[in-house]
Amino acid sequence: MEWLKRLISFILPPQNWRMAVTILTGILIGIAILIVYLSNAPSYLSDKPETCINCHVMYPQYASWSHSSHARDATCVDCHVPQDNIFRKYFFKGSDGLKHSTYFTFRWEPQVIQIKSAGVSVVQENCIRCHHDLVDMVSLVEVTG
Repeated sequence: MEWLKRLISFILPPQNWRMAVTILTGILIGIAILIVYLSNAPSYLSDKPETCINCHVMYPQYASWSHSSHARDATCVDCHVPQDNIFRKYFFKGSDGLKHSTYFTFRWEPQVIQIKSAGVSVVQENCIRCHHDLVDMVSLVEVTG
């Protein structure tokens, strides 16, 4: 029981600092909640295509998708996020989303959006996954001589 008292006394600030620490902690938690609310962060956990237009730079891509034949059968996530297992899906979604939100927040996004190499690989995997009956698996063979 003595170890518990020592642990609590180690964690808690001195008595004369407790009010200030409590107020500061409340302010920081309030700011964190405000950021989560203003950034619409919970929407990024969903697979809804409307999430992709949280950033205004994605409007042309969203409009193009919404008028395409894919809009009936596939969402943005179906093509742009790995679908082979849940861990890879949410790891990719989280890391890519964090990168996108950082670029958007600091206004680093380019005028013309281009998919990066990691995204190209994922989209290619998903094209083959959905359209496997329309594509033949071919490989290039190096000819020497």
